[in-house]
Amino acid sequence: MLYHLLAPLARQHIIFNLFNYITFRAAGATVTALLLAFIVGPWIIRKLQEHKIGQIVRAEGPTSHHGKRGTPTMGGLIIILATVIPTLLWARLDSRYVIVAVVATLWMGLIGFLDDYLKIVRGQSQGLVARWKLVGQISFGIGLGAYLLLFPLTSSVDPNATQLPLFKYIVWVLPWPVYLLFVTFVTTASSNAVNLTDGLDGLAAGLTVIVGGAFAIFSYLFGRVDAARYLGVLHLPGAGELTIFCGALMGASLGFLWFNAYPAQVFMGDTGALAIGGALGTVAILLKTEFLLLIAGAVFAAETVSVLIQTSTYKWRKRRYGKEYADAHKVFRMAPLHHHFEKLGWAEPQVVMRFYILGVLSAMIALATLKVR
Repeated sequence: MLYHLLAPLARQHIIFNLFNYITFRAAGATVTALLLAFIVGPWIIRKLQEHKIGQIVRAEGPTSHHGKRGTPTMGGLIIILATVIPTLLWARLDSRYVIVAVVATLWMGLIGFLDDYLKIVRGQSQGLVARWKLVGQISFGIGLGAYLLLFPLTSSVDPNATQLPLFKYIVWVLPWPVYLLFVTFVTTASSNAVNLTDGLDGLAAGLTVIVGGAFAIFSYLFGRVDAARYLGVLHLPGAGELTIFCGALMGASLGFLWFNAYPAQVFMGDTGALAIGGALGTVAILLKTEFLLLIAGAVFAAETVSVLIQTSTYKWRKRRYGKEYADAHKVFRMAPLHHHFEKLGWAEPQVVMRFYILGVLSAMIALATLKVR
């Protein structure tokens, strides 16, 4: 909005020329998101407390988590508001890249909100039935894939292509039915991966800051023809506007972390986790960097893989040897992976900080692939 209002005034005064620069607007969106989270956070937390919207803790979870029962949840509303509003304020509203990213955040956030609402407010222990949650995620993935195929965001690259890390200008063009499945898998997997990671105070929010920062850099570089040519990556005209969205997501998550850091005053719930995962997955798809999301978000991926290994191994052993053997011979002491380290004796803040370190390492490796080609 500010771009459309103030950039034309650059003819009258040079200071308004700042709004033509993506870096300036991205910085503005990041700071605005951070401040907005600080402002609306206490109010939302207070309203959640007044309506007794508190966290439900699993009986089989770590005993140290039982004291968190009743902590306000659905705090993902803070992240959504502090991401969408600054994005609309600082980004170009005629950018389809931005519009798609915002829609993804709201769509996935709505699915998470319904799950939290049914689980906590309505007292339905299962929340939104898993198959209906999956229907919502899959329908978005198919809709996004179909939109990108029918209305490509750029004519310079095949709409059903993805970039391969470590190779200059090498793209993998998928048949359109496979591309639809691929997009659906990425959005569904990324949203569920963040949801599984959101089990410790500050863990998912801090990792979102790291991955969001990495993709802000990717967006900026891929949107510049000179940088894309120098690095040997695809140039995506207009993709630079996603830098503003990623900056807002980073600032919103950082502001939320103020309240979510150990000991947490509020949890993001599925409302925030699904919105973040959907946003990151969609940005990766728009930039055709789905494999870079796997690298930069390696901690999210590891958390998901740990659950898949644990559940599949348990079911196989139970079917072959019986429940007693399956219970006694688990791959991890508890899944997702962060709970495994808690069971090993690591304190919760220690797990979170070490996962942050791994997250930074993963993001640096993803950034390094731009040059190692």
